[in-house]
This record gives sequence, C-alpha cells and structure tokens, in this order.
Amino acid sequence: MTRSFTLVTVADVPPEVLFAASLDIDRHVASMARSRERAIGGVTSGSIGLGEHVTWRARHFGVWFTMTSRITELEAPLRFVDEQIAGPFRRFRHEHVFEAIGADAAVGARMGTRMSDTITLASPVFGGLVEDVVLVPYLRGLIAWRNAELLASL
Repeated sequence: MTRSFTLVTVADVPPEVLFAASLDIDRHVASMARSRERAIGGVTSGSIGLGEHVTWRARHFGVWFTMTSRITELEAPLRFVDEQIAGPFRRFRHEHVFEAIGADAAVGARMGTRMSDTITLASPVFGGLVEDVVLVPYLRGLIAWRNAELLASL
C-alpha cells in the first residue's frame, strides 16, 4: 500500500539559499547526526545534482539501513525530487518544493521560504496499519528534525 504526507516548514531565508542547502550532502549528514546517517557511495560530499545518486547508511529503529537515492527532477531553485533506487522501501519518493513568501520591498518585508516536503512511500513488509501508526509518524518527525537542524545551520 502507498502512503503519502506533506510537511511544511517556513524559513526566514530566500528560496535559493534553502534550495542549495537542501542539496548539500555535508549539511544533510550534519542534520541527521542523531541517526548516525552518512553518505557511503555516489556523491558523498558537496552538492548533488540532477541524475546523480547517493548511498546512505543510517540507524533507525535500532537497525542499520542502506538506501540509494537519485535526484530524478531538478528545477532550481523551485523544486527537486529524490527517489530510492535501492533500499528498504518498495517505493520512496521525496519531493522538495521551495516557494518565496513575504517578499515586498515596498513595505520592507523580508523574503522567506515555504518549504514543502512530500514523501510518498510503500513498505515491502509492513501493512497499512503499521505504516500509519509507526512508519509515517516516524518519518514525519525525522523530516521535521532534519529541517530544524538544516535551518539552524543557515
């Protein structure tokens, strides 16, 4: 069964800045330190681009997982999509959308960004109930944590 959710994060930085930071492997690794996530293959540092892949190794639920994802769509600085090409999910797609907000020079408003993360996943093992009760809430929390850590680094 396929599940999908969207998490919206508002940041006080321009979309270009948040877009670039979101494609930076080193920033991602730093933001995911609590799961000891690291890049072990493909693009392992710096910025990742369209068609490139990265292999991640991380600990979740007390178990080590390896997942390879590829950037399958990229429209700078508006959106990009990464999709699992090998790993624990039957399907895993992460769409990142960056929308400028609050940019009005006439009133002195500062530019910010509304960042939307839409995750679409299908687990090869768990049924719908376990995905709804355990997996989706865990991933929602993980993305929220990652986004907070990413923003704190800017």
